[in-house]
Amino acid sequence: MKKFRVIFGYTILILIAVSMLYPFAAMVNLSLTPEGEIFSQSGKFFHLNLTLQNYKNVFVQIPLAKYFLNSLIVATIATAGQVIISALAGYAFARIKFPFRNGLFLMFLITMLIPPQVNIIPLFFLMRELHLVDTYQALIWPALFGGFGVFMMRQYFLGMPKDLEESAKIDGCNIFETFFKIALPLALPAVATLAIFTFVTNWNSFMWPLIITNSEGMRTLPVGLAIFKGSFREITLWGELLACSVICTLPVIGVFLLGKRYFINDIMQGGVKE
Repeated sequence: MKKFRVIFGYTILILIAVSMLYPFAAMVNLSLTPEGEIFSQSGKFFHLNLTLQNYKNVFVQIPLAKYFLNSLIVATIATAGQVIISALAGYAFARIKFPFRNGLFLMFLITMLIPPQVNIIPLFFLMRELHLVDTYQALIWPALFGGFGVFMMRQYFLGMPKDLEESAKIDGCNIFETFFKIALPLALPAVATLAIFTFVTNWNSFMWPLIITNSEGMRTLPVGLAIFKGSFREITLWGELLACSVICTLPVIGVFLLGKRYFINDIMQGGVKE
């Protein structure tokens, strides 16, 4: 009976995995299919006549490499900055006693309840007064701070044993040495998880880059993809559009694969109660 349950469980998981991977596999296959054969009535789920012409056409028609580079710069710097700031703030809220600590942390939690769309107009006016419209600074600075990251890191540091930190203090380590040498290495699963979420959020960001940029050289990949789609008039070039979608997806998959081990460890630790 137990063996049957295991087999049944794995079967369900495999079916779920296939149902989730099929759309992505179909997208990749269709992006490599000649434009005239994408909607052919052959009854085939996957096409075998593959070509890279759709990808070549995309790079010729729009500055896709520039869009990609802009998104990569913004997402990478914003992720690194938010992870560092959130880790430092989370450790301070978890381990350092200072006046109004709980009240300040409550304010951070309240910011999580505010829809991001509410901040767009004040942020735009602020960036305009600072003469930062259509710059990397305007794309990156608002993404450096987030209540979710501070909350996540604080909760992780609260769950860490204090014995190691007390031992470090006995050995003469100050608070910064304790953080960087003891606490931060132990928090790598939480750091990797936060980095993945932050990178994906900034990579897929559309509304703010659309509003704060006005030149083609500063557009990010989601904005460039939307404008490229909007340029279609009489016919939609589905092959080229799917090629853009594949290119847009690859960095997110790469980041997840890099942090997969720590991400899974964080989930497993969160599900174990002592």
